[in-house]
Amino acid sequence: MADGPPINTSEVKKKDLVTYVRESQIWNSIFRHGPPNNDRNRALAVITNVFLHLHPVRVRKSGLRLKYTWCMGGVTFFLFIVETITGLLLMFYYRPTVEYAYADIWDLREQVPLGVMRELHRWGAHAMVIAVWLHMFRVFMTGSYKPPREFNWNVGVILLVLTLMLSFTGYLLPWDQLAMWAITVGSNMARATPFLGYEGPGAALLSLGDVRLVNVGSDARFGLLAGRFVGAGALLRFYVLHCVALPLVVATLIAIHFWRVRKDGGISGPL
Repeated sequence: MADGPPINTSEVKKKDLVTYVRESQIWNSIFRHGPPNNDRNRALAVITNVFLHLHPVRVRKSGLRLKYTWCMGGVTFFLFIVETITGLLLMFYYRPTVEYAYADIWDLREQVPLGVMRELHRWGAHAMVIAVWLHMFRVFMTGSYKPPREFNWNVGVILLVLTLMLSFTGYLLPWDQLAMWAITVGSNMARATPFLGYEGPGAALLSLGDVRLVNVGSDARFGLLAGRFVGAGALLRFYVLHCVALPLVVATLIAIHFWRVRKDGGISGPL
């Protein structure tokens, strides 16, 4: 009887271990298909991958060209992630009260380890506003607001407004003179909000007899500041809006925005 090639027992044990892991219940509960070594598994790998599934089935060549897209949408999303992470870290140290807000900002700059997070958050916010404006400008100039993308264009406009509101609500948190007077001027403009500001057009029409429903104590400015002046109530309200309410709405609309880009056939082509 002729001797065959020697059996590598370590290789056999390694293959048995790999087979055991791949056939285990834990592996099959996470991965729904085998290795992509045939057409069926390769198709399943694409279909079940959430990141690959975000992209449309067909992508225009222009949609991959940086000189056409400017990648401002991707840059904006990246900056939103940066703002979220740095903002969460800042929340461990910042207290939204009149007594501590200003001192906490200085401590974040001078005392707290990784205090550079505050500067990253600040400059990232400025960059995000610029990136959103450039993204909207590119979308408008390439006619990407036209059918079938008009719904997504409106979602983008709302995201632009919410980005500006995120920047506005974050302006008060340092609680210095610049922040207080900037918010005072900005919130005064809310008095001219149509139907919601007591000095705005249409507000006088909302009345019951001689009683105006929208007055100085119930209009948009009062709701924004939680009072008639910039004070402790305004600081807490801006903090909640900046850290919880607005980011949740923005994250939801970003998901819808991405989903619509895919459903509308990806990025539009040149005009």
